[in-house]
Amino acid sequence: MPGGSKYEGPPEALVAYRLVVEGSAADTEVKGAKNPYTSRNGHMFSFLEKEGTMAIRLSKELTEDFRSSYESGDVIQYGATMRGYSSVPAELLTDTATLSAWLDRSWDWIGTLPPKS
Repeated sequence: MPGGSKYEGPPEALVAYRLVVEGSAADTEVKGAKNPYTSRNGHMFSFLEKEGTMAIRLSKELTEDFRSSYESGDVIQYGATMRGYSSVPAELLTDTATLSAWLDRSWDWIGTLPPKS
């Protein structure tokens, strides 16, 4: 069953998210039936919120680059700021080539972290 099969958010956001992941050179796929996400070695590095906003996890340096290039900010879940995650502006979510390149950077960086047990 493909990731996002029970996603209750905007269907166009899920389509765009899947296109970004498929357009990426990263060896990953959309996981999670209700809450679509990507992960490597047990570390989640992107996800799609119910409202249709994508979040991407980047290194500190890449976060600075990303946030200075796009109107982005913190990702807040259940009242807490998710460290290392940046929100993806809606217009960037539909720019598959550009966002896929950022997802590749995230994939490469997350691969430097030790695998979770």
